[in-house]
Amino acid sequence: MRPGEMPETAKTLSEDDLVLIHALQLRPRASWTELGRVLGVDPVTVARRFGRLTEQGLAWVGLSPGPRMFDQVCLSFAQIDCAPGAAASVARLLGGHPHMVTLERSAGGHDILATVATRDLAALSRYTLDLLPHVPGVTAVHARIVTHMFTEGGRWRIAALAPEQRARLTAPPVVRSPRPGPSDVTAFDRALLDRLAHDGRASYQALATALGVSLSTVKRRVEQLIRLDVLRFRCDFARPLGGWPVAITFWARVPPADLPSIGHALIRLPETRNCAAVSGPHNLVVQASLHSVDDALRLETGLATGHPGLDIVDRVITLRHDKLLGRLLDPYGRSVGVVPPDIWAEPEI
Repeated sequence: MRPGEMPETAKTLSEDDLVLIHALQLRPRASWTELGRVLGVDPVTVARRFGRLTEQGLAWVGLSPGPRMFDQVCLSFAQIDCAPGAAASVARLLGGHPHMVTLERSAGGHDILATVATRDLAALSRYTLDLLPHVPGVTAVHARIVTHMFTEGGRWRIAALAPEQRARLTAPPVVRSPRPGPSDVTAFDRALLDRLAHDGRASYQALATALGVSLSTVKRRVEQLIRLDVLRFRCDFARPLGGWPVAITFWARVPPADLPSIGHALIRLPETRNCAAVSGPHNLVVQASLHSVDDALRLETGLATGHPGLDIVDRVITLRHDKLLGRLLDPYGRSVGVVPPDIWAEPEI
């Protein structure tokens, strides 16, 4: 079996599954009637199909941060070293932390690459300097602060729909007020986001009932957070079973003056999932989803030839995603639980 291939016993996602997932990437909260009309399928069939996918942990709709969310939180990529043989137990422990947004076990110089988010730099300092080093099995923590997020994984798309279907599902631009108002996340918002992290397609009525407020209150606040660019929704799936078994992280050096142009160019590549300017000697990180290990060299070659100012100093292939934006994953990338990212909470272990 070649690297990146799944065992014969692992059931892969069908083409119909991928078409539905792509549709939900474009319109995560569209009604089954809307989706069925575009896909040419009965709405009941569409709902039943996605219900099967979510029940089996193969696909799900959750939350994604909007651009203004990054203005009010502190985000970092933390490289974590573990004692010999301790990486799996450390990943399980860290998976329960609400500030550990994403956890990847890596084939590189560090055992774990984590995406960490806190409400501010002081909280991140306490978490990475005072708390994480005391987690059993952790031997070192090296944090790289995100200074600008060019794009995040919620904007990554697969290519399963026909162009005409994509056009019909592409959401129109959100009309925003010239003075959008305050975007601070409140205690009510945190409770709302917690519910939506479990089920991004939860109805307004279900959310209102769970939170003990009116339907109009929930609907108004969700729509406000979307207009304010604080909240977005995303559809994720078990990538190893859907044809994208390989995730790679490139650490690069770029002249500071070239960071904006190169960063914005890289986010247009179909493989790019995350792209961010970070602190430290390697000031740009790019994460991509690929069909095979062979594609890693092709992508790196394309990056180097297309952007001479981009000096790739390290490339790390992910061996396993243990957590993805709050979703706990099994070895095949299937969702087996949720730990909502409550990044405003006081860090503790």
